[in-house]
Amino acid sequence: MASNKIILYQIFTRLYGNRRISPKENGTIAQNGCGKMNDFTPTALKKIREMGVSHIWYTGIIRHATQTDYSAYGIPKNHPAIVKGKAGSPYAITDYYDVDPDLAKDVNLRMQEFEQLVERTHKEGMKVIIDFVPNHVARQYHSICKPEGVKDLGEEDRTDLGFDPQNNFYYCPGQRFTPYFDLYHGETEPYIEEPAKATGNDCFHNAPGMNDWYETVKLNYGVDYYAGRVGHFDPIPNTWSKMTDILLFWAKKGVDGFRCDMAEMVPVEFWRWAIDKVKFICPDMIFIGEVYNPAEYRNYLSAGFDYLYDKVGMYDTLREVIRGNQSTHAITSAWQQTDDIRDHMLYFLENHDEQRIASSFFAGNAFKAIPGLVVSALLQQNPFMFYAGQEYGERGMDKEGFSGNDGRTTIFDYWSVDTLMRAASKRLNESEVALKHIYSKVLKVASTEVAVLEGVSFDLMYVNGDYHRQYAFLRKAADNEVLLVVANFDDIPVTMHVTIPAHAFDFLKMKEKNSVALDLLSGHKQKVHLRRNDSIPVELEPNGAVVLKFKC
Repeated sequence: MASNKIILYQIFTRLYGNRRISPKENGTIAQNGCGKMNDFTPTALKKIREMGVSHIWYTGIIRHATQTDYSAYGIPKNHPAIVKGKAGSPYAITDYYDVDPDLAKDVNLRMQEFEQLVERTHKEGMKVIIDFVPNHVARQYHSICKPEGVKDLGEEDRTDLGFDPQNNFYYCPGQRFTPYFDLYHGETEPYIEEPAKATGNDCFHNAPGMNDWYETVKLNYGVDYYAGRVGHFDPIPNTWSKMTDILLFWAKKGVDGFRCDMAEMVPVEFWRWAIDKVKFICPDMIFIGEVYNPAEYRNYLSAGFDYLYDKVGMYDTLREVIRGNQSTHAITSAWQQTDDIRDHMLYFLENHDEQRIASSFFAGNAFKAIPGLVVSALLQQNPFMFYAGQEYGERGMDKEGFSGNDGRTTIFDYWSVDTLMRAASKRLNESEVALKHIYSKVLKVASTEVAVLEGVSFDLMYVNGDYHRQYAFLRKAADNEVLLVVANFDDIPVTMHVTIPAHAFDFLKMKEKNSVALDLLSGHKQKVHLRRNDSIPVELEPNGAVVLKFKC
């Protein structure tokens, strides 16, 4: 029986179900609306599952800082001076034990609505991933939903010390928080923080700048940055226990995994300790780490992470190949850099941090990334992630508010996503429907073909050196099913004469024979003559791909 390949669909929960037409720049929740967890009906989830999705990453579930006033529900109001955007960043957590009230139809039942969302998702055959944000919290973090007996972060800190191994935060004793901006932000009283806490992006002074994560404060895991990053891990720092308890809290809610924000900014020693404790109780729990330093990949995997972002390798490479700035041979170099850990690398072409493919900042046309999609989804057995709206060619070119027009879909503002809104009302244009069809085809191959799920991969580019805008590889399973995958990153049609070296026949235990191959993407059939060191002609559409399946 074939193993499972993870197809992860990232959904920015606040935006997904919002159907408000013509939202206003910097609009409030009353003006622009907000998607709800209840928008994920069984019908909506079934359609997601039909794309081949195995896991949904519901982004922005945990309560975070916002300019919306929920004090009528007993939720502390946040000072707008330290909130980015009207809606606020989902990575400025105000209560690790609470659900974002924006997402609830009934604010008082927000946790229950989340539990029901988990149940509905599981019922449709998919698993649930949520964010775990371990490096920093909102400046006004205060838990009102923590379990009985739990001490709040910072509640017992010694604020007269810049660093103490048992403190939860870092401090600037005797100094008030004095950032570059106005601390009133329209309010009659300014935001006051004294002593100032260190800012989330390792800014250890009281005056963060415009490009700092000024709305957040750094959590202390026992690393003394003031003394040159000296670790104090014995006895176990207080923060370790509190954060592990938070992981276990959500695990008991039925979530299946955590996407761990900026995981490399938290010491690997903590991850080794915490993941071990979580997996002892929940052995199938998945940990996905946002780690950007390749030199640290193996350290974080050894600490228990299941998967890591392959951002600076495969994503950056594919982006430049798609844009015509690199040869397709760079793809070979990219996967070779992580070949020993290839099953643990998460491939993607979009997420909330990156620019939309169809934006003017990336490719300007979503179809230009089809060859990159095919390579990302089919090259290895490792997981593939895509971002809600990517399958329709969402451009991300709106000027939403705090986010600005940057080619990304905002995470700071109340907004509605054009393509998602029109998809829900069946008003997609012909091009968007065609793109969605291609995504569904490719993801079906990724999630059902034994050669992808279990087979080995053989890169053919070392014997096809004359081709710099095309990429070809083989996948083969034990039952002699072979896939010849060829992607064309060029804007013109090409016939690529794909050489199959003798070594591929030996390595994959293939036989020389004549066969008929079926292109799993178009449904067309093609005769293939398999001979050592001979070539197979493959006709490719502009920015297209073929996946030829045959027996050998």
